[in-house]
Amino acid sequence: VRSRRQRQMCIRDRAGIVGLTKTVAREWGAFGIRANAIAFGMIDTRMTQSFANEAITVGAKDVPQGLPPEVAKMWEGGPLLKAMVPLNRKGSPDEAAGGILFLASPLASYVTGHTLEVTGGMGI
Repeated sequence: VRSRRQRQMCIRDRAGIVGLTKTVAREWGAFGIRANAIAFGMIDTRMTQSFANEAITVGAKDVPQGLPPEVAKMWEGGPLLKAMVPLNRKGSPDEAAGGILFLASPLASYVTGHTLEVTGGMGI
């Protein structure tokens, strides 16, 4: 669960990425360079699961990887997931990779300045 300030910073950062993507696409398109971004939803990785035994060291502090157990449990299924994600499940890493592969493929040769949402409908 995030504070209001954390949500505001997250929204600001996302808007900045979308804006930067469009700006780069506009400025570099004449050179045949495409610029796109991908916005992921809840993808089932160690970062969206309950705290594991692994941690990374930042400075002198060990930082656990994952979500607090009570938050991870809310995303396992049930009312929160149903309310937030129309497909009613987390995405798989393969599904996340599919978005990347699409934008890198010839199928997206005329796509630029776009932010592809790989979210299962989260946020609509």
